[in-house]
Amino acid sequence: MAKYKIAWLPGDGVGIDVMNAARIVLNKLELNAEYIHGDIGWEFWKHEGNPLPDRTINILKNTDAALFGAITSKPKDEAAKELATYLQNNGLEYFSPIVKLRQLFNLRTNLRPCRAFKGNPLNYRDNIDLVVFRENTEGLYAGVEFYPMPENVFNVLLSNHPKMQKFKNVPRDEIALSSRIVTKTGCTNIVKEAFKYAKGHGYKTVTLVEKPNVLRETGGLMTRCAREVAKQYTDIELWETNIDAMCMWLVKNPENYGVLVAENMFGDIISDLAAQLVGGLGFASSGNIGDDYAVFEPTHGSAPKYAGMNKVNPIAMLLAVKLMLDYLGEKDKAERLETAVAGVIKEGKIRTYDMGGNSSTLDMAEAVACRL
Repeated sequence: MAKYKIAWLPGDGVGIDVMNAARIVLNKLELNAEYIHGDIGWEFWKHEGNPLPDRTINILKNTDAALFGAITSKPKDEAAKELATYLQNNGLEYFSPIVKLRQLFNLRTNLRPCRAFKGNPLNYRDNIDLVVFRENTEGLYAGVEFYPMPENVFNVLLSNHPKMQKFKNVPRDEIALSSRIVTKTGCTNIVKEAFKYAKGHGYKTVTLVEKPNVLRETGGLMTRCAREVAKQYTDIELWETNIDAMCMWLVKNPENYGVLVAENMFGDIISDLAAQLVGGLGFASSGNIGDDYAVFEPTHGSAPKYAGMNKVNPIAMLLAVKLMLDYLGEKDKAERLETAVAGVIKEGKIRTYDMGGNSSTLDMAEAVACRL
């Protein structure tokens, strides 16, 4: 019997290509695992009206972790038009499967390391080593939105907040509302994870990325929680910065920072910026981690125009495998994999198109496997 059961979720587009690359490396590592395929993505939306079928959720409930490739996502109106004829006009609304997975399994911690590997021609600088902790289930991405604005919601806001007076004469069908909801528990947990990681990996600072001077209540709560957590880690300094300034400082002096922590949307923004500093989304892996389960993925999209061409860079996917191995406690295999990736990049003989080369997705995977 296999030691681990891994949910295998290729998705669509280049998700399939990079997952094939991951299997080459996992086979070489001889991880004692059973891989169980799960249906997820655009095709299942079009033909079933559900991009995350219940049968796939059941697979995740009976596995130790999941590897996820990529999926196509489109705005609500466009998604509705692509439904099969027999599913149209049935009130179906598209949702992001990965966001739903995060909420269903309370994968509250999003971990995104962004490390510059020497020899990568796309590095902004070679000494960048950033780790972003992003709260994964709250904030604007919690999906509490309204359009048009319901009368009862409008009236409650109008009677409870003076700044709503500006909108009192605006027709309800001209108002859309997104709610940024954060909780003390959510804020505290993500900051604790950031400090715990910093202490365990030798980082001297944790930088909180917020906007409390404008988002006074939600940003204020996050800031207060961070300050309370920081009191428990006297050997690690808490830095506080606004999201706009952080983007500037990351471009100017990225080597000054180590662990960054933010709520959902701000974490999404700075993690993509940090990824570009170390070569782009082809090098950016992500772990969605909860108390009892975790899903690991590259952060790039499905790039449908490249699907099946074996053209894209699989390194982000391979680094997601590395994160999964860490999560499972396979530290030796995780370290060997990261060392192999670093070696291939430094040698520079195998480079995918984004790195200025013409090697394929599978060429890169085979090169990493050979180094193992």
